[in-house]
Amino acid sequence: MKRNILIHPDPRLKKVCAPVADLSDELRQLADDMLETMYDAPGIGLAAPQIGVLERLIVLDCVKEEGETPRPLVMFNPEVIASSDETNVYEEGCLSIPEQFAEVTRPKVVDVTWMDRDGNLRQETFDGLWATCVQHEIDHLNGKLFIDYLKPLKRQMITRKMQKLKRERARA
Repeated sequence: MKRNILIHPDPRLKKVCAPVADLSDELRQLADDMLETMYDAPGIGLAAPQIGVLERLIVLDCVKEEGETPRPLVMFNPEVIASSDETNVYEEGCLSIPEQFAEVTRPKVVDVTWMDRDGNLRQETFDGLWATCVQHEIDHLNGKLFIDYLKPLKRQMITRKMQKLKRERARA
């Protein structure tokens, strides 16, 4: 089932999420709903707080090439355990901040641990776009948005645009 994506500013997007203690069928269904919502948007990542659920769950799939096999990842309690000194700059966007993009510098390579949908502990090294995406989504779980990396003036300008967008959508 497709879920509604919260638009910044929303206080839920600034909250630190609780760890997932036990996997349940409800949480697995939530992960499926999040993947459906993300693909429909379309996006390459989505964190549970973006749909108003304050739990440590993210989904991502950075395969964008036409004809390539999708690689949907579901991560409960994801955590960066190591990151490279080398950095990458990507123009990031966010489904909670539609049509706004800015360059963000992050570690180029990260090692991440998480629990998969079957409760198995997993670890993987991510590079490039995958590394940027997983870091962006984990930031959401800690109440941080990509615009928090920007200078105050640019951040305020984007926030005002989002407030205007929310008013327009409320009237529609």
